[in-house]
Amino acid sequence: MTRNFGFAALLLVLAGTAQAYDRTAIIVTASNTASNQLLVYSPTGALLKQIPTQGQGGVSGNAGGIAHNRDRLAVVNFGSGNVSVFTKNRERGELRLERVVRALASPVSVAFGDSHLYILTTTHVESHAIDSDGVAATADGSAALLIGDGSAAQVGVVTGQLIISEKSNAIESVNLNWAGAVVGAATLVANIPANVNAPFGLATRGNEAYVTIAHANEISLVRHDEVLTVQGSGTQHAPCWVTLDGPFLFSANSPSQSVSRYAVYGQNIIQDAAVIATFNGNPTDIASGGGLAAVIDGNGTVSHLTIFNVDEDGNFGLTGVATINNIATNGVAVIR
Repeated sequence: MTRNFGFAALLLVLAGTAQAYDRTAIIVTASNTASNQLLVYSPTGALLKQIPTQGQGGVSGNAGGIAHNRDRLAVVNFGSGNVSVFTKNRERGELRLERVVRALASPVSVAFGDSHLYILTTTHVESHAIDSDGVAATADGSAALLIGDGSAAQVGVVTGQLIISEKSNAIESVNLNWAGAVVGAATLVANIPANVNAPFGLATRGNEAYVTIAHANEISLVRHDEVLTVQGSGTQHAPCWVTLDGPFLFSANSPSQSVSRYAVYGQNIIQDAAVIATFNGNPTDIASGGGLAAVIDGNGTVSHLTIFNVDEDGNFGLTGVATINNIATNGVAVIR
């Protein structure tokens, strides 16, 4: 389908459905190939459009390769060392390339704050202000990672800080100034478990970050520069990537090829269901929103995008599956 296929047509496609999920939602992933493309799907798994990012893919072992806020979507182009920023046209329901932003090194993960786009690269984290002209091409702040050996996995935003995971056993924070720009140096958070082994994915909300310690089969709660709680993943191995949805935290467990559900409140992380979905491949990212959850997994030479309806009890109901003829597919976002 053409790049001009918009939300109006998408609504026609979905008009006959009577699901609890947001019928105006779309699911976006990236091909992560030499000529990187955004791949846009309906909740039923129909490919609606493909949009070139004007950059090169090649990232792996990360999460948050795609991020969005109310007005924009960003996607990493690892091979070309930049990030493509798209604007959302609400009336016509289109994604339009706004700018390609050069990063300090190869980008692996992106996140939006109130007034900034944050880019995590293999060596640094940097902030780019957002104003009426869009995302600034030049960073207004940056900090070197504590390890910076290429193992950077994901960046997330909490109140006044960024939380960063590096698979070479670092969970670190970087402060933001009053305007939202990166200031100062990265520091290791306190009370990281002694058995720490490969911090991977994270999900943030308010002051809290839920960070997986994948090879230790654990999920940790970080608040105010300190690990407060650590919860084991039980029968499911290597919880790699996570997403928050109301009172629930969902983890994609790569070697177990499953998703687990946790109830999170206060300092508690309680596994509510060990397995609520299974896959034929190894999950590489998960996202939720608008009553939907989406998981990317890969096996052999193909990737799969699996889309679920999420009910009020945190149960998954299958709504669509798409097979992508490329094992490198990276990042996923659910967009209203």
